[in-house]
Amino acid sequence: MSLPEEYLYPVLVFSVVLAVGFAVRKILTRIIRHWAARTETKLDDVILGSIRSPIIVWFLVGGVYAAVGLVHLPTNIAGVIDKGLLALLILSIAWTLANIASGVIKYYGYRIGAAIQVTSLGQIITKFAILSLGIVIVLSELGIEITPLVASLGIGALAIALALQDTLANFFSGFYILAEKSIRVGDFISIEGVGEGTVVDISWRTTKIQTLPNNLIIIPNKKLAESIVTNYDLPERELSLSTVIGVSYHEDPDRVEQILLDEASKAVKEMGGTNPDFTPLIRLAPADYSLNFTVIWRATNVRERGRQIHEMNKRLVKRLKAEGIEIPFPVRTVYLRQERSQRLKPPSRRPATRRAVEGSKSD
Repeated sequence: MSLPEEYLYPVLVFSVVLAVGFAVRKILTRIIRHWAARTETKLDDVILGSIRSPIIVWFLVGGVYAAVGLVHLPTNIAGVIDKGLLALLILSIAWTLANIASGVIKYYGYRIGAAIQVTSLGQIITKFAILSLGIVIVLSELGIEITPLVASLGIGALAIALALQDTLANFFSGFYILAEKSIRVGDFISIEGVGEGTVVDISWRTTKIQTLPNNLIIIPNKKLAESIVTNYDLPERELSLSTVIGVSYHEDPDRVEQILLDEASKAVKEMGGTNPDFTPLIRLAPADYSLNFTVIWRATNVRERGRQIHEMNKRLVKRLKAEGIEIPFPVRTVYLRQERSQRLKPPSRRPATRRAVEGSKSD
């Protein structure tokens, strides 16, 4: 058998195995898509997206392994190829499992109550853990001792940690935020000196917050962990809203209170986004030029705050005007008290005495 003929059969075997791999991927893709169309779950989409590329790698490894077995190679070269194929197979499987786990966390994190939230950082940590396990298995299969390697990497890791202090501080701050669960993706928060909005993502370095005007605030995790944060969605999303309206001192407080309570009770049942079972509260506080009544009700979430306060103010003003209640303008009365005062006379200029003049001459 000539040299080209010797390698013709292994190349043919490799080509057939690789062609079978593409055919299997196409058939499997159709099956999973057909299954996905009949179900509402996202798990099938996660599996499909995770195995589309690795399945070709698996058949590629199988084709090379089958072809190498048909070629007469030196024992040492054949051993190196076998170990390389095994390492590639293990790493591809680990990468596939990492993608599947990341997809499961992304789509089902809230449903299963996962400890790691549905964030970029949570998905990165999951992928890193699975890939690290795959690398450890590969090193073990290659006969490489892990303990000396870890010890030798310790000094290098220390140098890298010193050079990347800010980056590592942001990374671990993000991890602490996730572990503490004081801030979650989807929560509406207010950061002192920064702004307020909905948490969109917590990545390995920054946290992204979408404001109500549809802007994006990007804040480093370290600064977020050190800031004073108000989370409007914890311990629950329902919260109290209030507005203040003033009436004249000539009005009867009891009558005004009853009117405001009646109108506020109607408003919480009609304008939506409120808790209709909560009876509004009215609180009175005298002010400089008016009797200020604070109307308090319950909203389902803070995102309804602006609209509800706007609607409540309109309804209260219209009702008070319809009832003939005076809403005063800012007025300040100033009383002036006149007192007798003695005018200070300016000092008179006296002519210099003759004696003073003569004295100056003698000098």
